[in-house]
Amino acid sequence: MSERGDRVRLRQAVLVAGELEPVAGALQRELGLGEPFRDPGVGAFGLENAVFAIGDCFLEVIAPAREDTAAGRHLERHGGDGGYMAIFDLEDLDGARERAQQLGVRVVWQLDLPDISGTHLHPADMRGAIVSIDCSRPYGAWRWGGPEWTGRIAEPAPGGLVGIVVAVADPGAVAERWGSVFGVPVSGDGEPVLRLLGGEVRFEPSAAEPEPGIVEIEVAVPEQVRAGRHEIEVGGVRIRLLDAAAAERARALGAA
Repeated sequence: MSERGDRVRLRQAVLVAGELEPVAGALQRELGLGEPFRDPGVGAFGLENAVFAIGDCFLEVIAPAREDTAAGRHLERHGGDGGYMAIFDLEDLDGARERAQQLGVRVVWQLDLPDISGTHLHPADMRGAIVSIDCSRPYGAWRWGGPEWTGRIAEPAPGGLVGIVVAVADPGAVAERWGSVFGVPVSGDGEPVLRLLGGEVRFEPSAAEPEPGIVEIEVAVPEQVRAGRHEIEVGGVRIRLLDAAAAERARALGAA
C-alpha cells in the first residue's frame, strides 16, 4: 500500500441530519472547525450541506432540502440522524471500478472531471453505507472540499480524519466486500479492519435492523480542542477524539 499508484485514503465522512444547522453547528463548535464550504452541487440530489476541513480530509453534514430524497428515506428507515457515506480517494480508480463491476456492485452516480472522478456505489450491494470511490488529480486535491482544494492541494486545517467504525450484521463479509473493491486486504484480530494510508475502517457486529452502518468517526484534534475529552456524540454518531500527534502520523502516512 505504500507504492504510488496504489494509495487508498479515507478522505471524507458524511453524516445525514433531518435539519442541517443544528448538527453542522454542533460539529463545528465541538471540534473547533473553521467555516464550512457549502456545495451548491448537492442541490441536484435535493440536499443542502456543510463541509468542514479537518487536516487534509473532510467532515460533511447533509440534510434533505425537499421531499422524496434518498437521504430523507434513509432518515425514515433509521429513525433519525446518523452516519451516511464514506468517500475514499483511490489512485487506481479504474481498477476499483472494474472490481466493483465484477462483484455485481451497482453504481448509483458517476462523474469524471479533469481534477476528480467520483463513483457512488449502491449501499444495498456494499452494505453499511454509501461508499464513494473517487480519484483526485493531483492526488491530494479535493474538489468536494471547496474551491481552494479544486485541482490543487491546499494548506491542511488543524487535526485529521483517522477512521470510521461500521456496524453491520456480518462484519467479516462486509469488510471483504469493501476490501475487494479497494484492493486492500482485511486484517485485524477479532473485528475486521481495512488499514488504509492515514487511517482505517473497522467493522463491528450489530443485531439491529436496519444495520446502523457508520456509528463512529475517529478524528484527531488539537489538545486545546480535545480538552481532556475522549468521546462525544454529534448527529447520532460517536466521535472519538484523538490527540494531535495521531493527526500528524495520519498525514505523514497519507503523503508517503
